Amino acid sequence: MLEANVQTYAESVGRADLPNDAELIAAINQGSHAAFETLYRRHRDWTVNLAFRFTGDEALALDVMQETFLYLLRKFPGFELRASLRTFLYPAVRNLSIAARRKAGRCQAADSENEILANLPAPETGVALDDDLAAVLENLPAKQREVLLLRFVDGFSLEEIADALEIPLGTVKSRLHNALKTLRDDPRTRELIGE
Repeated sequence: MLEANVQTYAESVGRADLPNDAELIAAINQGSHAAFETLYRRHRDWTVNLAFRFTGDEALALDVMQETFLYLLRKFPGFELRASLRTFLYPAVRNLSIAARRKAGRCQAADSENEILANLPAPETGVALDDDLAAVLENLPAKQREVLLLRFVDGFSLEEIADALEIPLGTVKSRLHNALKTLRDDPRTRELIGE
């Protein structure tokens, strides 16, 4: 279905190839509803999975996904994409997820995002995780886990992570290095990979 919708938009503008996000955004700025639908369909699964990672609740994750795309829609016309769309959307998904958790009363009354992030459930990556691996990931500090998941689950580059989290590239590298070191040093991880 997704391929058909993307293809339909491509055909509607007289192209045989699939448009990239920047081209879709340019079309949305010119009023194309089909281009927005294509962009939505392209990124909705990633958005809802990321929201679920933060909320731990399927219904909240779907609400966050809707709010994220409403947020994006309100940027038009005149929106300029200066990074990848996922890099742009990540902070919105994160902040909307935290707000949804607060509103739903599912997290402790906490004043800082760091306390909220530290209490997040183990990540759902779409792949069934071994209980030991899930425990190792859960034991990582929240900021290290966040960088690790952005890099290896979401496929962000180090620069995209820095942009999405609004932190220096060196901090991203440090957090990723420390997370990987913790994983290497944990005996449960070594057992999982057969060392």
